[in-house]
Amino acid sequence: MSKVIENMEHVQTINETTITTFILLGFGNAPELQIPLFLVFVIIYGMSLAGNITIIVLVTLDHHLHIPMYFFLGNLSCVETFYSSTFLPRMLASFLTGDRTISVGGCFIQFYCFGTFLLVEIYLLASMSYDRYLAICKPLQYTILMSRRLCFVMSAASWLCGIAVMTLVTGLMSRLKYCGPHEIDHFLCDLAPVINLSCSDTTLVTLVAFTASVIDTIPPFLLTLLSYVCIIAAIVQIPSSDGRKKAFSTCSSHLTVVSIFYGSLIFVYALPKKDVLRDVDKFFSVFYTVLTPLINPLIYSLRNKEIKKALRRLVNKYRNSK
Repeated sequence: MSKVIENMEHVQTINETTITTFILLGFGNAPELQIPLFLVFVIIYGMSLAGNITIIVLVTLDHHLHIPMYFFLGNLSCVETFYSSTFLPRMLASFLTGDRTISVGGCFIQFYCFGTFLLVEIYLLASMSYDRYLAICKPLQYTILMSRRLCFVMSAASWLCGIAVMTLVTGLMSRLKYCGPHEIDHFLCDLAPVINLSCSDTTLVTLVAFTASVIDTIPPFLLTLLSYVCIIAAIVQIPSSDGRKKAFSTCSSHLTVVSIFYGSLIFVYALPKKDVLRDVDKFFSVFYTVLTPLINPLIYSLRNKEIKKALRRLVNKYRNSK
């Protein structure tokens, strides 16, 4: 009897250490959909890279854009360049090769990078909303209140908070044991789909992740919401229609981005989890993971006169240098 128990414990130990890869189920394995999905996502990825890198170059090279609003915009474009690159190249390769496996270590790295850039974006959007609040509601004090030092501190704090939180959560998640099954019903390594595969006690990592998500999402969201309530209230009080239109145009782009970003996040993470909503969750996950990095540069470049002027200056400078 003792020999049987010993053998069972040995088998269990082997099972707990044999899971070295996960399988990302993504959008299914229908062969007829792989090439169309590849074409759609490669176009989106290419356009988002081109748009965000263009904004980074313009903000860096054009001294007319060396002001707080474009400093944060440049940071946001930098974040979204890395953000979409944490999983899209891997997903595009799987469409072509059919290989949907990812190592356990690679999955943790992807989750760490994805979560870090997501949190940094949340804080940067809050910083941008506060910047617009000061510009519209306190224009006479704006240059004093929104100093270069404050911009740097807010940006650095955004990055440090994202890195610190995800280091803690990913560290706890990587200490769990994964015995199987190893199929992740998602197109990237997110927290819930991964820890659901663990055969360890996930109470601690779930509690830490929940606490961190509350602390790192609700305050920035409330700050963003409060800023726009104050902005809209200030715009309504402007006597001239031209003044109201001009004031609203300076923040409408950011408001559009924030609405799409938080709307999809709330649907995916705040609503109760049900099997019937799993595919719907994937659909809305595409909004904040894939479409937001594309929408941001399109909105900020197509609706922003200063960005258009900076692009023309850069093109003219390049032509004249020939």
